[in-house]
Amino acid sequence: MPGTARALVRGPWRAVLVLGVTQITAWGAIFYTPVLIMPLIAAERGWSMSFAMGGFSLGLLTAGIAARYVGGSIDRFGGHVTMTCGSLGGALGLMLITEAATPATYCAVWLLLGVSLAASLYDAAFASLGRIFGMAARRPITALTLAGGFASTVSWPVTHLLIESIGWRGCYLVYAAVLAFINAPLHAFLLPRMRVEAEAPATAALQKQAKVVPAKGLTFALVAAAFATYAFVPSGLSAHLLAIFERHGIDAGTVVWIGALFGPAQVLARLIEFSFGRDVHPLWVARFAYGALLLAFLLLALFGISPLVAAIFALMFGGANGLTTIARGAVPLALFGANGYGRLMGRLAAPFLVAQSAAPLVMAFVIERFSDTAALTLAAAFGTAAFICAILIRRPA
Repeated sequence: MPGTARALVRGPWRAVLVLGVTQITAWGAIFYTPVLIMPLIAAERGWSMSFAMGGFSLGLLTAGIAARYVGGSIDRFGGHVTMTCGSLGGALGLMLITEAATPATYCAVWLLLGVSLAASLYDAAFASLGRIFGMAARRPITALTLAGGFASTVSWPVTHLLIESIGWRGCYLVYAAVLAFINAPLHAFLLPRMRVEAEAPATAALQKQAKVVPAKGLTFALVAAAFATYAFVPSGLSAHLLAIFERHGIDAGTVVWIGALFGPAQVLARLIEFSFGRDVHPLWVARFAYGALLLAFLLLALFGISPLVAAIFALMFGGANGLTTIARGAVPLALFGANGYGRLMGRLAAPFLVAQSAAPLVMAFVIERFSDTAALTLAAAFGTAAFICAILIRRPA
């Protein structure tokens, strides 16, 4: 990393500063708000909780369909174009959802928000960094996730306060303004426009020397399956975990602050990886993360849900998710190389986001028809599948 503030601001690492801000606000505005706002929308409009969460699932499904095209667009035009469009689309969607009083309009708005998700969150940010840094993108990706890890820590308490003071509609309008007047200008005017092939010949040479495999066959399928099966866990738990804790006797204020532990745990895990994990292959990072997640579920199964156990679970889950986010960007780069990285990330994002889209709805169905315990068991099963896939992936010879 450049050692001076001037190099950080004027060089390619400026991308990490810009995306660090916009990832916190984009995740906080669109992805983390449904867990607190969807119950209010469902109650006000007389919809079931499953249908309200189904809109969020539809948005994630749309993001999965759009991801490949978004990644290709970043390869071709750059993140300063594609991510600007994503921010403006997200702002429009959040404005429209406040007036979407019928099921049809509600679903239509989530289609728009889904495209915005694909062009605003980590997959688009990683693709942008891959375009700028090439094979040297692992460190910038890790640095970016250090900032992005604060999204839930900021979003859940802020959303809670906004809902109490100006209602859920006012909350969404505030977030729409943030996307339109902060994120979009940052992407459009401050995100570097350089491309590694043209402006970093040393990095291009590094890419040629790297041992990579074609992005197809069994290795690609296992990587996609590992990330996709894992994706079910944070998506489902983000939508329902706080409510599950509350139903088990933890008061609402404590639940919110337990949820806020998730972000610092992510950041701490990423900071450790950034400081000491440079020589560790990202596959081992993924395997360790999935193993830690399984231990967290085992803790819940053995000791039940109490404020202390819930807090420990949030910390372990956050740490595992923090490392997995790094692995999502670094494993494809290490295994398949930087050539066409944006489109590659889009291909991997498609099953990931499809699993994300199904998780809130499936978890809601299991909770309503069976129990909270059954839903947590299902999430643990998906985490186990991700761990097995990660173990089976083999590095290039």
